[in-house]
Amino acid sequence: MTLRHGRRLGVDVGRARVGIAVSDPEGLLATPVQTLQRTDEDLLERMVALAREYEVIEVVVGLPLNLAGAHTASTEDALNLARDLDSRLSSDVMMVDERLTTVSAHQALRANGKSQRETRSVVDQVAAVMVLQHALDSERISGRPTGTPVAQL
Repeated sequence: MTLRHGRRLGVDVGRARVGIAVSDPEGLLATPVQTLQRTDEDLLERMVALAREYEVIEVVVGLPLNLAGAHTASTEDALNLARDLDSRLSSDVMMVDERLTTVSAHQALRANGKSQRETRSVVDQVAAVMVLQHALDSERISGRPTGTPVAQL
């Protein structure tokens, strides 16, 4: 299948930090960009600036559901940030199930010999890479964008 051409921004929303990843223009590979602090007053503006800098066609935000698939406080937090982002961008903002991505990110970093303390600043970026890579791989298989537009949730 052929992917749409254009970069995508991946976002992992956490309570303390927001991980950001970006894809290449062909939509094949997600790479980490940076970690933003939730306490930053200009958090939303920085995210908008990154989306514009990379000229993304889509923003993929992880939707943290519990293992049963139900919404939690973290789900609502991610949805609220995604809605704010959607109101400021012309690009689509899609929500993609991200169950266990942060756990998987911690495991991957530990497997590479990193301590919990060493991973704190990058685990959110790794989780954002995992969310975005999942969306890219799913689109490549199905031929359709992955996720649900935040405006529909």
